[in-house]
Amino acid sequence: MSNQRRKIIYVDDVNYSLIAIKNRLKDRYEVYPAQSTEKMFSLLENIVPDLILLDINMPGTDGFEAIKRLKSNPDYTEIPVIFLTGNRERSSVVKGMGLGAVDIVFKPFSDEKLIDRIEYQFNIDEQKANKPIILAVDDTPSILKAVHEALRYNYNVYTLPKPEALKETLKLVTPDMFVLDCNMPVLSGFDLIPVIRSLPAHEETPIIFLTSEGTMDNMSAAVELGACDFILKPVDEKLLLEKVELNIRHFMTLRLIRSLNVKDKRSY
Repeated sequence: MSNQRRKIIYVDDVNYSLIAIKNRLKDRYEVYPAQSTEKMFSLLENIVPDLILLDINMPGTDGFEAIKRLKSNPDYTEIPVIFLTGNRERSSVVKGMGLGAVDIVFKPFSDEKLIDRIEYQFNIDEQKANKPIILAVDDTPSILKAVHEALRYNYNVYTLPKPEALKETLKLVTPDMFVLDCNMPVLSGFDLIPVIRSLPAHEETPIIFLTSEGTMDNMSAAVELGACDFILKPVDEKLLLEKVELNIRHFMTLRLIRSLNVKDKRSY
């Protein structure tokens, strides 16, 4: 990264908030306050920000409408947008992310939390290159959304709503873990495990099942096919993250040990 300071536009209709956030961030970034969406677009004519902090609830053009305008303009569509809001309703979060926001920070927040989330976006390319890949397969969009939200900070998460497209997807991405729905039309999780295990790259890749039927018969059948763990629906995001971390760590350790053993054999 160069010595040039990153540029951030902060949009909020409350003047006190504009001043407070600028004072909290000015030692690290060039902060350009905008008290309306129109002021933001006026600033965009003269500067190219590295990131936009956008309040959701504003009179006139709110944050949702503002991001729609941003993402419809090819000149601005690649600028990452973080929403700042006191609204914790899930519908609001889903709507914001669906419109293209990269993150949502809930008010009130500490300086450290806001800076951490900003820096995450500035370093995301490097982090993405080093993060394990998770492929989640589920025919229910809300479940895929929950899995993505739970895991996206720690992993590169790909979601697949059509299980029949698994083989084509695996030509494009090589997951370090699969999260599979147990019951899906066309192909169930039980049908997908043999497909995955038939591929040399995924003979031992960990597989976690998502299921609403946590019966012993279901679990035993899945384990026999090669599943390593289960999560009962509705998805507990904290539990999912814990189980993914545990199994990914185990898998990555085994892979590292095997790669070292191969190198040792080649050295003789």
